[in-house]
Amino acid sequence: MSNLNPHILVIDDEHQIRKLLKLTLEANGYNIHLAETGKEGLLLAANMHPHLIILDLGLPDKEGVEVLKELREWLTIPIIILSARTSETDIVSTLDAGANDYLIKPFRTGELLARVRFALRHSITPTDESVLKYGNIEIDLTAHMVKKNGEHVKLTPIEFSLLSLFARNAGKVLTHQFTVKEIWGPNFADETQYLRVYINQLRKKLEDDPAQPQFFLTESGIGYRFNG
Repeated sequence: MSNLNPHILVIDDEHQIRKLLKLTLEANGYNIHLAETGKEGLLLAANMHPHLIILDLGLPDKEGVEVLKELREWLTIPIIILSARTSETDIVSTLDAGANDYLIKPFRTGELLARVRFALRHSITPTDESVLKYGNIEIDLTAHMVKKNGEHVKLTPIEFSLLSLFARNAGKVLTHQFTVKEIWGPNFADETQYLRVYINQLRKKLEDDPAQPQFFLTESGIGYRFNG
């Protein structure tokens, strides 16, 4: 399938939502495929190899988070959750299970399109290169060097590990617990205060205005997103 017209699979049991998404996304140049059950969605995902999946949590045959976990066994493409569930527990558990983003119904089409564009930009662009560039920041993963506006920025080992983790997952919401476990290990999963301290340090070193960050965005009560 051509990346010029990305294919998006929508898995949602609400007819009106499927209709709205199909009309909205096709009007913006995407190829849309629809499924109304988890089983149908899994089959379509296996057969069509989409570039992105929009997944509802409340499906008639199985929980959307179970579908998400099955998809994550063999798919690395972006998966955006679209759900009426608003609890922090649902959002965090779904993101920890492998979702890239979480959008609450009812949603604004403009916001949905922006998140789709962002997710696709980072999935279609190769992320295994050794030098990543985001705005005025350049990250050399091999040499462990960071530059801002061409000038070297000195980071501690933990700061660089954090920056690398977020840069490799640009656009994806990383929960507090996931990030802490990745950097400090599973024994520190509840020590999220460490993360806040280091994120503040990275903002001071890399953001033009740390009080209004452009790269390290806070997802209140959930985690952080690197806006690359």
